[in-house]
Amino acid sequence: MNKTGWIIFIVVVVVLLGGLVAWARISNPSIDVSGIENNSVITASTQNGDIADHTKGSSDNKILLIEYGDFQCPSCAAANPNVLGLMEEYGDSVTLIFRNFPLTSIHPNAKTAAAVAESAGLQGKYWEMHNNLYDLQNEWSSLSATERTGQFQKYAEALGLDMDQFNSDLSSANVNQKISFDMAIGKEAGVSATPTFYLNGEKLDDTVSSGIVQGDLTDIKEMLDALIAAEN
Repeated sequence: MNKTGWIIFIVVVVVLLGGLVAWARISNPSIDVSGIENNSVITASTQNGDIADHTKGSSDNKILLIEYGDFQCPSCAAANPNVLGLMEEYGDSVTLIFRNFPLTSIHPNAKTAAAVAESAGLQGKYWEMHNNLYDLQNEWSSLSATERTGQFQKYAEALGLDMDQFNSDLSSANVNQKISFDMAIGKEAGVSATPTFYLNGEKLDDTVSSGIVQGDLTDIKEMLDALIAAEN
């Protein structure tokens, strides 16, 4: 190839690479969460698709237990009843926040499941769908894209949701924005696996987190008891 040919080749490659970068930016818009306080209940805004954090328990938000979870993650499913049990015991003093962190590289149905929960939440049934997705994980985890849609619609119908609204919300920009926002917040906080827990802004170590997954709640209860005692 002569000099002119090389120049043309380089120009074409640069243009193509520029187009790929631009496409990636459009397909995966970055969300700036640098000014957002992770250890707080995040209210609805345009950044999160006008969908606020999902919370359980105390409304005073003095003690925050934040979980980043993936609905297709087996460990998250194992942890869920234990987290709910904690909230039954400590719900008067502790606020639970759940944020989406679908690991789509290993869990291809996780992001759609997150959208299902968020769409149910727009009709006031977030926690009901949240728990169903974990309780029934084995029913939908290995399904194809077509099969999972039908299964998720059955769950929505069982909860009495308006199906036209549910199906519309499932693919809406706001729901997609909420999931992307949660992931951006999680990445900013250092989340790389699920479930990951934070207690008043401090990431729980593997021993405490494993205990929550396995049902040994001794360590997390000691931590919660200490925080509650300090508040009183």
